[in-house]
Amino acid sequence: MKKFKGIILAGGVGSRLRPLTTVLSKQLLPIYDKPMIFYPLSVLMLAGIKEILVISSEDHINMFKDLLGDGSRIGLSLDYKVQLEPRGIAEAFILAEDFIGDSSCSLILGDNIFYGPSFTKLMKSAMRKNLGAEIFTYPVKNPEDFGILKSDQYGKPTDIVEKPSKYISNLAITGLYFFDNDCIELSKKIVPSKRGELEITSLLNIYLKEKKLSSNFLGRGFAWLDTGSHDSLIDAGLFVKTIENRQGQKIACIEEIAFNNGWIDEAQLKNQVNLYKKTEYGNYLKSLLENNP
Repeated sequence: MKKFKGIILAGGVGSRLRPLTTVLSKQLLPIYDKPMIFYPLSVLMLAGIKEILVISSEDHINMFKDLLGDGSRIGLSLDYKVQLEPRGIAEAFILAEDFIGDSSCSLILGDNIFYGPSFTKLMKSAMRKNLGAEIFTYPVKNPEDFGILKSDQYGKPTDIVEKPSKYISNLAITGLYFFDNDCIELSKKIVPSKRGELEITSLLNIYLKEKKLSSNFLGRGFAWLDTGSHDSLIDAGLFVKTIENRQGQKIACIEEIAFNNGWIDEAQLKNQVNLYKKTEYGNYLKSLLENNP
């Protein structure tokens, strides 16, 4: 399996969430008991990716550095890159060219939350493929608001349309992507859209035309939450709260994932317990130590 590096795109101005985002990055807003960025970060960690680049605006990049540091406390290597203006998702690969090097990469949007069975298995299966791109789709009631994938009777991708005006499918393309190294040079060839952005759908369509695009369907039992509005922020927080309180297990606990992956040991986890002492989050980390055989 080729080496994979991860990218979290946490840019944008979050205009739909103002005044919450007037001085704060959207991806630092709370989703129940954790900052939003913990959720996409946890996805890359579950995939086994340890080298991760966080891309954000010049105004917000230092906030992410203050929160996450260099990643060493949870066994990661974190880098940071400024996106001066939101010029589209595909620009992330151009900005990350030096970081990616000759590796393959996974990109996840900083406001996406995923939850479901066998998700780690699906991601690692995507990473074992040496060529092409892999996407994840999810059924939605309002396909006109998303990038939509159309498939043939065998489930093979046939068309991708950004916010289609006419119904072609209800399969929305989620904000998680796996690409081979060609994504860098191909992104440089994309013609900006009418809104002046390098659209991710344009990049995916190149892979589709070359018959190098695969898709995974996230159906019943999975949850995909896009936290772009005030209502969806509340919905996401209530979803996490319900699952965590019912099961007694946390979603997107990055310290727990690092510990389970063997990236940090008991002593390092104990340091995180001290960091969050007198909090429910810290008590949860402490319980991991107490229940560790």
